[in-house]
Amino acid sequence: MSDRGRKSELYEQFARMGKALANPLRLELLDVLAQGERGVEDLAFTCGFKLSNTSAQLKVLQSAGLVTTRRSGTRVFYRLSDDAVGGFVEHMKNVAAASLAEVERAARGYLGDIDDLEPIGRSELSRLLQNGDVVVVDVRPQAEYAAGHIPGALSIPHDQMAARLAELPSHTPIVAYCRGRFCVMAPEAVRLLRRHGFQASLLEDGLPEWRRAGLPIAS
Repeated sequence: MSDRGRKSELYEQFARMGKALANPLRLELLDVLAQGERGVEDLAFTCGFKLSNTSAQLKVLQSAGLVTTRRSGTRVFYRLSDDAVGGFVEHMKNVAAASLAEVERAARGYLGDIDDLEPIGRSELSRLLQNGDVVVVDVRPQAEYAAGHIPGALSIPHDQMAARLAELPSHTPIVAYCRGRFCVMAPEAVRLLRRHGFQASLLEDGLPEWRRAGLPIAS
């Protein structure tokens, strides 16, 4: 094989990962798996996909080395093959947001105006937690909270927030977080809290970024 052929073969292998990521359903599955290991049925339910389609998309991700599996009896559980996979996918989304005006427009249409929710960074939240000056609320589904969360965070899934407002202090700042920068659950929760008079703001990203930054995780 010529040098040109060997080089093409190498880049074809790189392109396999790009092909695996070039699908919105697979990107959504990777977002959920960045929160922790999940079964196929659970992934299908969480994402609102058909079970057969979910299984097919997961096989594509597995063939590209992005996810791996384990069996427990007849059940198959998927997880990211490495935490670096989640970081790579998130970096890709951030590059897209910085490069494509369409991404920012779509994000604003989906998430609303995030700047109005006064996002705070991980280092600032870590300082507030150390000083006991904040209540942190994890608004992801309970299974994701159980797999790993910011120490001390309360678990109030976003679809339960309206019914559980009485569990939150009325005079302490609240910071909500969910799956990441492009997750809608925390922005919706913060807006609800503010409408009911709470001093609430948003973590600028989510639990996966907190973990990759080497900050403590409870489970």
